[in-house]
Amino acid sequence: MALDAPTLLESRRLVVKIGSALLVDGETRQIRRDWLDALADDVAACRKRGQEVVIVTSGAVACGREHLGLVGRALKLEEKQAAAATGQIRLAHAYQETLARHDVTVAQVLVTLEDTEERRRHLNARNTIDTLLKLGAVPVINENDTVATAEIRFGDNDRLAARVAQMVSADTLVLLSDIDGLYTADPRKDPDARHIPTVRELTPEIEGMAGEPPPGYSSGGMVTKIAAARVALSAGCRMVIAKGKRMNPLAALEQRPEDGGALCTWFLPSAEPTSARKAWIAGHVNATGVLVVDDGAMRALSHGASLLPAGVSAVQGDFDRGDVVIVRTQEGREVARGLVAYSADDARKILRHKSTEIPEILGYQGRDEMIHRDDLVVR
Repeated sequence: MALDAPTLLESRRLVVKIGSALLVDGETRQIRRDWLDALADDVAACRKRGQEVVIVTSGAVACGREHLGLVGRALKLEEKQAAAATGQIRLAHAYQETLARHDVTVAQVLVTLEDTEERRRHLNARNTIDTLLKLGAVPVINENDTVATAEIRFGDNDRLAARVAQMVSADTLVLLSDIDGLYTADPRKDPDARHIPTVRELTPEIEGMAGEPPPGYSSGGMVTKIAAARVALSAGCRMVIAKGKRMNPLAALEQRPEDGGALCTWFLPSAEPTSARKAWIAGHVNATGVLVVDDGAMRALSHGASLLPAGVSAVQGDFDRGDVVIVRTQEGREVARGLVAYSADDARKILRHKSTEIPEILGYQGRDEMIHRDDLVVR
């Protein structure tokens, strides 16, 4: 492997995607509790050294179908959704029990791919996950297969995990797989297939190396993992594909292969998560509104502060929470762009007011900031 390839030790916030084939034994159709306990030990070790961990788990359908007698045949969509409804409860209990051994609080978050792509739901989910991480919990994100259609039909949970990583500005996405990375061809069919340790660009040649998904309960495959890499890299998030069925799969990524670590494939972005996110904000063409700020707010922004309602003197345009807006001085000069935390109507009500007054004015507790510094690009 290239010497500049990272290890898991360099991560600050990581998203770990776990597939059905890893969680559920293909013969007994039961959760592999020994493996899950070992994974929980890894997660606890990550947290102990200050890393934040988000888990995106598959397996609800595979876990629930046995208990409804839905085995030995292909399932209709409504049967898969019924199986997911049963399996989600069992999965949540399994994660709760195994992480409780380390006094770790688990929080279940149910999302669909659409939740990560529709603006308002994206923001709500991001804020919820951020808050859970700040409170020391481990969010366990399930695909909401009881209502989803696209993911449950096509097994696109790798891309869902990448969307989650993008949403929470993770710096590392770990896809635990049944294979130890990307090969020039399917190693199960071609004995001359060569392992690719590092990918820096998703060229047509790289995309052409993806094969067909394996049989059984797993519905992914290298095709969806390459699609996930495209999403992750565009967000400035590195991604690693590693073999998951080994015990303690995360611990195996703490060293490079030449130093005793696991064989894997790293996909490396050209930008960090924060800079990639802010580049998107700065380059957003269709800003939908303007916030005019006073001199005090302008000075605060120039020192890296968030934009507070008290510093906003006027609101122009019609926009919704989460839209990109322009920040201007009273002379009309554009000084920043950012994702606004309030709609135009609410922003007009709270401008020039202290953040502590927001609940009384709006009737609900919103964010203290009109635009948080993480969502703000000062020019």
